[in-house]
Amino acid sequence: MTENGPDTPADEHAGNAAAPAGNADSGITVEVKPSVEEQLVLATQKAQEHLESWLRAKAETENLRKRAQADIASAHKYGVENLAEALLPVRDSLEAALAVENTTLESLRSGVELTLKQLKAVFEKANLKEINPVNEKFDPHRHQAMTMVTRPGEPNQVVEVMQKGYLLHDRVVRPALVTVSKAPDA
Repeated sequence: MTENGPDTPADEHAGNAAAPAGNADSGITVEVKPSVEEQLVLATQKAQEHLESWLRAKAETENLRKRAQADIASAHKYGVENLAEALLPVRDSLEAALAVENTTLESLRSGVELTLKQLKAVFEKANLKEINPVNEKFDPHRHQAMTMVTRPGEPNQVVEVMQKGYLLHDRVVRPALVTVSKAPDA
C-alpha cells in the first residue's frame, strides 16, 4: 500500500502501464497495432514472396512452352515414322522380285499381286482409302472431270475412272480423274 491508499489515481495509472494489453477481469481487449516500420517489413516480405512465386510460375510457363515447341517439331519430323516402317516390307518385296534372275511371267505376276496386297494393308492401316467412283454422281470435292461423254440416262455420273483418287481419313489427298456423262443434245 502507498500513502494515498490503494484506490488512488496514481496507482491505477501505474498498474495499467505494467498490466498486459487485455484485462481478463473486465472482458475488454485492447489490440496493439504494429508500428509503421513493422508493417513495412511485413509488406516487403510478402512482396518478395509474391515476386518469387511469380518468377517460378514464369519459368515453369517458359519451360512448358519450350517443351511444347520441341514436341511439335518432333511430331512434324517423325510424324510419318509408322507409315515408313509399314512401307519397308513393301520395298523389300519389290527388291526381292527384281533380284530373281530366272523369273517367269506367272511368278512375277504372283509377286506383284502379293506386293500390292501388302501395300493395300499399309494404306488401310494409315487410313488411306481409295476413291473409285464408277457409276456414282460426280462430286467436284472428290473427283476431277477430265472429259465429258454423251450418255443416255442421268447426267453428271462418273462413267470411267482414269486414275483412282485417295482420301486420308476424310481429306482428299488426290482427287479421282474421271470421265463424266452429260445428257444427249436434244
